[in-house]
Amino acid sequence: MTRHLFFVVGALLLSVASVRAAPFCIDDAPDFEITTGFSIGQKFTETDRNEFDLMHLRQLGIDATRVERWNGCIRAFVRKPEGGEEMQFFQPGTYERVE
Repeated sequence: MTRHLFFVVGALLLSVASVRAAPFCIDDAPDFEITTGFSIGQKFTETDRNEFDLMHLRQLGIDATRVERWNGCIRAFVRKPEGGEEMQFFQPGTYERVE
């Protein structure tokens, strides 16, 4: 019984710790939409949005190889100077790094 209780408590603590480690971003940029009966261009696809974010990060000097939206953040895979890559998270719209 005691061993089962330790297992349950340990699993609960492990799940809470993993939730705290995940970054969470809020894209507070308001959407702007005007409806007039005609449209210019098309909505951005997920690929378009990722390419746009990648372009902005590179303009800021961040050597990202690929990006995607994850948990409300921009998740970027960034080259490290000594080789390899690391994941970094950025706030959409402002491109500020999220720790």
